[in-house]
Formats: sequence, structure tokens, C-alpha cells
Amino acid sequence: MPTIRLVNITKQFGKGSLAVDHLNMEIKDGEFVSLLGPSGCGKTTTLRMIAGLETPTEGEIYFDDECVFSDEKGINLSPDKRNVGFLFQNYALWPHMTVYKNISFGLENMKWPKDKIDARVREICQTMRIDEYVNRYPAELSGGQQQRVAIARTLAPNPKVLLMDEPLSNLDAKLRNDMRAELKRLHMTTGSTFVYVTHDQSEAMTLSTKVALIKLGLLQQYCPPLELYGEPNNIFCADFMGNPSMNFVQMHGTKKGNDLLLSHDSFKLLFTPRNPVAFEDDHEYVLGIRPEFVKITDSGIESRVISSLPSGMETTLSLGVDDIVLSAVAFGSVDFAMESKEYFNFEGDRYVLFDKETEERIALGSLKIV
Repeated sequence: MPTIRLVNITKQFGKGSLAVDHLNMEIKDGEFVSLLGPSGCGKTTTLRMIAGLETPTEGEIYFDDECVFSDEKGINLSPDKRNVGFLFQNYALWPHMTVYKNISFGLENMKWPKDKIDARVREICQTMRIDEYVNRYPAELSGGQQQRVAIARTLAPNPKVLLMDEPLSNLDAKLRNDMRAELKRLHMTTGSTFVYVTHDQSEAMTLSTKVALIKLGLLQQYCPPLELYGEPNNIFCADFMGNPSMNFVQMHGTKKGNDLLLSHDSFKLLFTPRNPVAFEDDHEYVLGIRPEFVKITDSGIESRVISSLPSGMETTLSLGVDDIVLSAVAFGSVDFAMESKEYFNFEGDRYVLFDKETEERIALGSLKIV
């Protein structure tokens, strides 16, 4: 399987409509990379440029050492010569063909021998666990079964890379979870390179080996999902990842030795960085706090319960402290009375400090109530 390199890839639609802005990425052999971001950020355009379905305005694309696109060199390999499989949002199955014919149709067009076509269809149907449906028509299948057929058809020609554009968005929540597990299993068993477009951060978190988070055509962060969750580059990355999302509290910072004293009208916190940081004194900061690090305790900062949403395994809380509302997660089958008084504290060393003006991450560290 190839390593895909995007070098200064830019795509502009008309005047002033910049879909992708000088994107540099390397997708290594066998990785599962999710292109993540809000609608209109350029993730589908990026996927289509890798496939050859969209022509970049400038830049270069390489599959290993082979250049498949270069505006300077005048190279633009057609999609059929890039050996990629593309799985669309709608399954695009032929309604008048059986499952077997839907999968074999592309192989027949590629002039595969009949015996090899039959062997490959049987093999891929077994891999996708749809061998019992080979003689059925798409209308006789559930949404999840149709999705498996679409994946089987895409994988049948043994493409080097599988490209997927929000393939699970048409499924209900339970089926979507089942198919996530199926895609992860498929990635492990095939060893193929997967590039996956989604706007669902939980999908990117659970499936990917790496996530490329994009905002308005600009790559914000490209790393493993847990790193993106725990060490976001900026406030956008921190806010986009996680449900419930990260809490952000604007605070005034003054240096106290190697630490930073963060002050708010309602409380003061001492921030101790993991690594030495040259903090700006008498400066405005934004403190990022994941809800799971806000712990209900017998003492600490006093708050009132604005809402309590138990889900069985955990309860999501909204806690009011004067003009601040903080999300918290209490694990276990518990519930809290509305407007009741609760105290909370902080634990762990994965709090994120951002500069208020630039919104860039300054440090990771631990907190202590002063």
C-alpha cells in the first residue's frame, strides 16, 4: 500500500472561494486517517483531490514516489490509474442487480476472468459477512447490509487505498456504532490505507490512527486522536473534540515562581505546567478544563446544579458558579437534584492553558485551588 503525500495542495472555486489552503499531509501505509471538521471546511474536496475526482488549483500529490498530480509538471493521473476505491455517502448500488452482480460488475469491466471474479466475490462477501445475501436485491436489504455491499464492491478490485466520504451518515445510531466496529475490524484484517471524511468527532476518535482537523481549508492539527483530545493546538481543536465539550474559563494570570496564579471573580487557581514555560505576567489567559476532570467532592468550590443528565454509566452535570457554567461528568448511576448545592475540585495534570488573544495553546499542567 502506498504512502500518500499532499504538498502545498490548494483548491479554489472561483474568486475568493478557497476550499483548501496549502495543505501539507503525509498518510502512511496502512493508516486509518480521518479528515474531520465542520461542514464546508474542505475535507470532502481534499478526499476528491486524492481520488482524482477534483483537480487541485496548485500543489502536488504523490503515491509513494509516483507523482499523480502536479500543476507545475502538468501531471494529472485519472482516477482509474490511481488504484483507489471510493465509497460515497449514498451507497449507489444498482437496484436491478443482485448483491453478487453489484460486486462483480466492476471486475467484469476490468476484464477479470470469470473464475477469478467468482472467487473474489465469494471471498469479499465472506469478509464482509454478507455471503448469505448474494442473491438478494438492494431493496431486500437493510441499510447496514446495503452499506456492507457497497464496501465489498469497493474493496473487490483490491484498491491500494480506500477513500470514504461520510459512509455511515445515513444509518441510525445503533447501526452506525455496529458499522464503526465493522470498519475497524476491516481495517485490521485488510491492512489497507483508509482515508475517511466525517464531521462526527466521536467517529474520528474511535476509528482513526490519525485525525486531520481542518477549519476553513486550513489544517489545524494532524495527530493520533487521543493526542488531539488531550493536547489540542488551539481553542478550536479543544472545542471541536469531546462530548460534552471542553470548559473554557477566561482568567487573569500573574507569575508565581515557575507557576501561574489564575484569578477569576469566583475563585483562584494555581496552574503548574508539566514543562517549564516563560509565562507572560499580568496577562489574560483562557483555561481549558475537560468535564471528566471536574470532580464532585465534599469540599472545594461551591456551585449549584443547573442540570443533571443521567445516562446510566455516567451523569453529565452543568454546574453554576456565579456567572460561569461548567460541565462535569460524574461516573456511575447517580443523579443530582436541580438547584442543589455541590462542591467540586480538580484532579489530573491535563488542563490546557491558552493565550486569550491568539487562542493558541501555551501549556499543559495541573490545577490547585488557592
